[in-house]
Amino acid sequence: MGTDRENGSLYTSMNGNVATIEFGHPASNSFVAVLLDRLAKEFNKLSENKDVHVIILKSEGEKAFCAGASFNELMAVSKLEEGKEFFSGFAHVINAMRTCKKVIVGRVQGKTVGGGVGLAAACDYVFAHENAAIKLSELSIGIAPLVIEPAVERKIGTGGLSELSLAPTEWKSAYWAQEKGLFSRVFDSFSEMDKELDFFTQKLASYNPDGLTEWKKVLWKGTDHWGQLLIERAAITGTLVLSDFTRNALSKFKQ
Repeated sequence: MGTDRENGSLYTSMNGNVATIEFGHPASNSFVAVLLDRLAKEFNKLSENKDVHVIILKSEGEKAFCAGASFNELMAVSKLEEGKEFFSGFAHVINAMRTCKKVIVGRVQGKTVGGGVGLAAACDYVFAHENAAIKLSELSIGIAPLVIEPAVERKIGTGGLSELSLAPTEWKSAYWAQEKGLFSRVFDSFSEMDKELDFFTQKLASYNPDGLTEWKKVLWKGTDHWGQLLIERAAITGTLVLSDFTRNALSKFKQ
């Protein structure tokens, strides 16, 4: 078994030709930099594994799917380079998901904030529970969802993105996310969701893997520039996180 819990955990299991990546962290499945790095590397590794046809991305427990970036690590950023490096973590994961040769199916069981919404958006198909409300809270703490924006906008359009991001303290329901195209299917029962997820992914994994790879390239057409774009966005976010506004907002949240 993997890591000390402070750095979160990441496990991959196989069921036939379906690989399941499960991440976890005691702070509502939020991401520390080490965990983001491991997740990006895992996608890159599975992309080259001939036995893997489909990947499921899920998180631990039945509560939050992902609370976004680690609050403690955000608080600890004190230099521009640290900020850029920290936000590049999400950039690397989204780019690894984008360039991965396998179709990625998300399982979103609960509330999802910030970078977690970016992860869901970078999946190719998403099963969600009706508890999976979403929120982009970035503006409320003085930053902006710059790194994940291309992934989220690609799914829900500029209108949906405006509605979600400019009301950073409001939760949008799983059904809102489905209507906008972020979630593919929404369930009111965990057992039903998991039964359908298993059926769907096993069926998908039975198709020609080369066909799936070629089709995934088409689904992601026009995103080749993201390799550079998301890192540039990480640098801007790194600047914003050092602002007095953000420092004050973060210390209020901590209290």
